[in-house]
Amino acid sequence: MSARHPPVEVKVWGDFACFTRPEMKVERVSYPVPTASAARGILEAIFWKPEFTWRVEEVWVLNPIRYFSILRNEVNSKISERSAAAWAKTGVGGYDAETDHTPRHTLALRDVAYIIRAQVQSRPDVADDPAKYRDQFRRRVRAGRCFSTPYLGCREFSAFFAEPDGTERPIPLSDDLGLMLLDLDYAQDGSGRGTPRFFQARIEQGVIRFPPITDVEEVPCSSKG
Repeated sequence: MSARHPPVEVKVWGDFACFTRPEMKVERVSYPVPTASAARGILEAIFWKPEFTWRVEEVWVLNPIRYFSILRNEVNSKISERSAAAWAKTGVGGYDAETDHTPRHTLALRDVAYIIRAQVQSRPDVADDPAKYRDQFRRRVRAGRCFSTPYLGCREFSAFFAEPDGTERPIPLSDDLGLMLLDLDYAQDGSGRGTPRFFQARIEQGVIRFPPITDVEEVPCSSKG
């Protein structure tokens, strides 16, 4: 970014959260902190426009990290919109989740609170000043408005949000977190293909910082975990 602006900030919190580690194939195991994509999803739930993207810079962890485990039934199949529309039109067919689910263990987080700090990154063909979008976001946060209910990693773990009051401080925790997905680097040919970009994540005195995707090289991520 050529112009440097103070990042927008939003405080989010909730009873439960799960930011799944990608190397876990069967069970869900959460990172101890939000991923960049989870934080960006919260911002987009509050305010989204096609003219810009969110570039998450850092997340402050405000509450001590506490885990808990649950066993949930997760469906095995994805139903297409076309099939659902046909069922609704003809009244024939349907989907029975009772016969198409698998119990899976989840190691998740409880009593979480974060401050997300991010920048508005305008798309190349947009001439509007990014300050307009930053101000719109702040007004929406102040009013408690959102496009959809933000969630903390899993849709059933809904999040509350508000403006920080200035007294929040990150917890005194420093640790290496291993490989973490930063983003998908999409091909420029319009095919929709994306290359995952991972980085070596670390929390430093309660703050995790996310590098720009241009600073991250392609890192092979082993499927063994």
